[in-house]
Amino acid sequence: MRYTELGKTGMKISQLSFGASSLGSVFHETNEKDSFEAVEAAVEGGINFIDVSPYYGHYKAETVLGKALRNIPRSKYYLSTKVGRYGKDGVNTWDYSAKRVTDSVYESMERLGIDHIDLINVHDIEFQAALPGGLQKVVDETLPALVKLKRKGVVSHVGITDLQLENLKWVVEHSEPGTVESILNFCHYTLNDDALVDYLDFFEQRGIGIVNASPLSMGLLSQRGVPDWHPAPKALVEACARAAQYCNEKGYPIERLAVQFSVSNPRIASTLFSSANPANVRRNIQWANEDPDWNLVNEVKAIIGQQQRVTWANS
Repeated sequence: MRYTELGKTGMKISQLSFGASSLGSVFHETNEKDSFEAVEAAVEGGINFIDVSPYYGHYKAETVLGKALRNIPRSKYYLSTKVGRYGKDGVNTWDYSAKRVTDSVYESMERLGIDHIDLINVHDIEFQAALPGGLQKVVDETLPALVKLKRKGVVSHVGITDLQLENLKWVVEHSEPGTVESILNFCHYTLNDDALVDYLDFFEQRGIGIVNASPLSMGLLSQRGVPDWHPAPKALVEACARAAQYCNEKGYPIERLAVQFSVSNPRIASTLFSSANPANVRRNIQWANEDPDWNLVNEVKAIIGQQQRVTWANS
C-alpha cells in the first residue's frame, strides 16, 4: 500500500481509502455484522483513511461506522466526514449556513463516537450553487465556520467535495489561500473519464490535496452494469458494457482494472471506494496493490472511445 501526504495536511493516507456510504444502505440493504467486518478488513488491509457523511443513509452510515470504530484504535485511521447535505424520513435536505454546519460537526462526532475530526468537508457544493447566495455563500459563510472549528481544535483540516471540477476550482480561487486544504472529486479519474488530470496542476500549485472517488464510475465500469438512476448517456453505458465484456474475455474483470487504474497516479493521494462486503474490501485491496495491465488499459480506453471525457452534468 502506498501512502501519500494529502496536500500539506501532514496526513499520509493510503492510496486506496474506505468510503462508508454503503454502511448507510445507500445502494442496497446491509447488515451491521458485515459492515463491521468490512471496516475491520479495510484497516487490517492497510487502509488508513475513512470517509463518511451524515447524508449517507440519512445518518445511518455515521451511526454504523461509529459502532464499527469502537474496536479499532483511533491511531489506526484518519476520519473524514461532511457538512451541508442531510436528510430525514426519506427527504433530502441541504443547509450550508454557518450555524447548521457547526452544529452538524458536533452531531457527527457524537454519532461516530469520537472527539475530533481529522478532515471536515463541505459536501457537494454544487447544491449550494443552486441555493440563495450560490457558491459565494460557501466562501463567505460555510468555510469560515469550519475554519473557526479548526482553530478550536475540533477539526484538523478543511476541504470541499463536488462532482463538478469547475466548482471546486471556483471556490478555491475565491477563498483565502490555505482555507481549502483538500478536494474530493468523483468519477473523473477513471477508465472512462480522466478530466481530473486537467486540474492537477491547479490544485498542486496551491498545496491542495487530491482525493478521487468511485473508481467504478458508479457502476459504469462493472460487470453488473449501471443502476437505473445513473446519469451517463446511453452511448457511454453501451461502450462501457462492451469494455466489460472484452475484459471478461481476457479473464481480467473490468472492476480489477478500474481499481488499479484509479490508484495508479501518484499525484492523486487516494481513491475512495465503498462496500459493506468484507470480501469485496479484501479483493479491492489486493487489486490496488497490483500494477494494472497497461495494454489492456489502452484497449479499454479505445473501446470506450470519445465518450471518455463526457460531462454527466450536461447530459
